Amino acid sequence: MAPDHFKLKVNDREYSKPTQPVVVVCVDGCEPDYITQAIQAGVAPFMAKMLAKGSSLVGDCVVPSFTNPNNLSIVTGAPPSVHGICGNYFLDMALGKEVMMNDPAYLRAETLLAAFSRAGANVAVVTAKDKLRTLLGHQLEGGICFSAEKADQATLADSGIDKVLELVGKPVPSVYSADLSEFVFAAGVKLMETRRPDLMYLSTTDYVQHKCAPGTPGANDFYAMMDGYLEQLDALGAVIALTADHGMSPKTDAAGRPRIVFLQEVLDATAGAEGSRVILPITDPYVVHHGALGSFATVYLAPGKDAQAIARDLQSHDGIEAVLTRAQAAERFELPPDRIGDLVVVSDHLTVLGTRAAEHDLSGLTVPLRSHGGLSEQKVPLLFNRKLQGLAPGRRLRNFDIFDLALNHAVVATA
Repeated sequence: MAPDHFKLKVNDREYSKPTQPVVVVCVDGCEPDYITQAIQAGVAPFMAKMLAKGSSLVGDCVVPSFTNPNNLSIVTGAPPSVHGICGNYFLDMALGKEVMMNDPAYLRAETLLAAFSRAGANVAVVTAKDKLRTLLGHQLEGGICFSAEKADQATLADSGIDKVLELVGKPVPSVYSADLSEFVFAAGVKLMETRRPDLMYLSTTDYVQHKCAPGTPGANDFYAMMDGYLEQLDALGAVIALTADHGMSPKTDAAGRPRIVFLQEVLDATAGAEGSRVILPITDPYVVHHGALGSFATVYLAPGKDAQAIARDLQSHDGIEAVLTRAQAAERFELPPDRIGDLVVVSDHLTVLGTRAAEHDLSGLTVPLRSHGGLSEQKVPLLFNRKLQGLAPGRRLRNFDIFDLALNHAVVATA
């Protein structure tokens, strides 16, 4: 375990040393109702025990409610205005092109994982998709960090561990499967049994949540699987803290057809918006299950365009919940202003944003579209296998408070 004197300040927040192993789990796409429905269906008895003997709260994630900004908020304990990661994908003005925001060069703050490892804690990170691995493992000293997607490629030099498939006892899973997340949990249990890290971060994929609504057989099967691994981690003496990077919503009409505002087409037809450019921050290498359609977009306007007038025009379109200028969005959503467009557009609960119809391949949508990115996917669970104490009354809770809650407020005792 970490030294007894362990006390750490990271990004202006102070954290106590873990006296028992702490496992923070980010369940991708997990709106609170998934857990509620699984418990009511009787398939998640351990999570029911967490409700009864631990603590269950609801918090807000970061907007845009996408994977990269929220995972980095969780592991830095700070919003994107501090750590700089404001989407999965953005327009790098210095390069003049659209790029994935998965390079640590874009990270502007230290992660708790790196800070804890440098202070002598034994840290382990397992993420489902490889797109997060380099960000989550940035500056990790002597720790373990690998992805389920490329577990067979993990080496001692690059990941702090090798022979992962042998350790876990499972083959490399398909990136488009529930097995990818199960591999994360199975690896977490094996690491706790064999390495007993002081601090472990497990991050899953939302493949199931994009396809299955809360309470459906596919969703309940997934949460039943997860429940079994959480119970094993609890039996190994770990403090478990579970949250999500974002929720998930149906994005269809009554007939199950996708409700899409093709924002670039709208702007192309809007007076005064010539030369505008729409960026969809949900974009990543894994778009089969959502077609690169989410509920948050940024718009770059040509020089001299009237942002306020164009914003008013966009706001009048059905399915648009909010249109904000750069300054308004940066303040409201705590975003780095230099990494968002002149306008930020957020669609409503049942609507997603695209660029042009011809630029989106929806052939992979084998079920009615479910997606995320907006305000309607902001509520996420904060679930613990320990009681919490010392929380200030009325405090607004965020998913990036999860390490603070687990390390500073969890009662360290048998659940």
